[in-house]
Amino acid sequence: MAVLKKTLAAKIPDWRQEISALNKAHGATVISEVTVSQAYGGARGVKSMVCDTSEVPPEHGLIVRGIPIAQLKNKLPEEIFFLLCTGELPDRKSLEALQEDLAARAKVPAYVWKVLEAMPPKSHPMCMFDTAILCMQRESKFQKAYDAGMRKDEYWDPMLEDSLDMLAKLPAIAAGIYRMRFKKGPRIAAKKGLDWAGNYARMLGIKDPKGEFADLMRLYLVLHCDHEGGNVSAHTCHCVGSALSDAYYAVSAGLNGLAGPLHGLANQECLSWTLEVNEKFGGQLSDEQLRKFAWDTLNSGKVIPGYGHAVLRITDPRFDAFHEFGMKHFPDDPVMRLVDQVFRIVPGVLKEQGKAKDPWPNVDAASGALLYHYGLIEQSYYTVLFSVSRAMGMCSQLVVNRAIGTPIERPKSVTTAWLKSKTGVGG
Repeated sequence: MAVLKKTLAAKIPDWRQEISALNKAHGATVISEVTVSQAYGGARGVKSMVCDTSEVPPEHGLIVRGIPIAQLKNKLPEEIFFLLCTGELPDRKSLEALQEDLAARAKVPAYVWKVLEAMPPKSHPMCMFDTAILCMQRESKFQKAYDAGMRKDEYWDPMLEDSLDMLAKLPAIAAGIYRMRFKKGPRIAAKKGLDWAGNYARMLGIKDPKGEFADLMRLYLVLHCDHEGGNVSAHTCHCVGSALSDAYYAVSAGLNGLAGPLHGLANQECLSWTLEVNEKFGGQLSDEQLRKFAWDTLNSGKVIPGYGHAVLRITDPRFDAFHEFGMKHFPDDPVMRLVDQVFRIVPGVLKEQGKAKDPWPNVDAASGALLYHYGLIEQSYYTVLFSVSRAMGMCSQLVVNRAIGTPIERPKSVTTAWLKSKTGVGG
């Protein structure tokens, strides 16, 4: 039995017992109240889900299985996936076993490339990526095992198999789409013995003489791995998976949500704004000019992309990690220099304005600038990078939810007429 599966098999009985005991003793305890505004406002802040893989406390930022993301920035994505699934980081032997397992599953079926090649040449990279995942559904081991008949307490095993099969192939698929969609030349084969993110960087074909771009990919895939359970992509994946749809159906559905402009587009918008400012001022602007430009932007009714967050009330630790990387490797790059300058100036402007609940930068304020520096300038592709990483979080949540027997999601909806009667309006 593979180390990851063996570790999960040992932990799952305790998880089930803990949840069963908690539910039996405190199942009637109220944990949230819902207002009319929340019902109309996308259920923001309503505590109605359980996600043990990660949490995002407003004053701390992303915490993965009890470990702040800042403490994980030097880990490999494979280590993070092991952590997400099991609650513990793998030792060296376990990491190597997982890497070997992923490498053995990495070959992409030939029909996937045929499907992608048949799509219109100017298809959006995210549409191509989601389609590639969905068309592999015929490979689902969960679907085959379910059709053959299995006990509910065994559902997690083939879900894990599907997740490993899928994750193993995502770097090659994502890199192949990049090279196909943007006419970069033939696909590049994976290199034996190279880690998951390192191979992704290699297969993209970005020039990387010092190995810095590969290090950025490792960092990028770690930082975007998960973000609790209520965001659009995670929640959609969970909802679809709760119907016992396999990982291919569920992850593809989740990534369709990630493709939405309000979810996965932020890093593109931040980079576009930074490039616009850089061009407007010819790559050189004083702190006072930037301060005035920020005020002009706000006074015109616009926002400063990358600043503020729906949950956080601090500088996003993931921004700190990207900022540190950029200032270490290319502090004199004009775009990176502007990112740093905006970080020094804009929070003060937003605090002075007094309207922003969170005046600090989020992860998107820096990530695009780093990609742009290394020559990955095709901004419509950036959400695919996000997707390769976030698939780890979605898959781990699918596995855990099947392990603990999470039921199908079915919240109760109400009508506007019901809300009016409940609040006494028009009575």
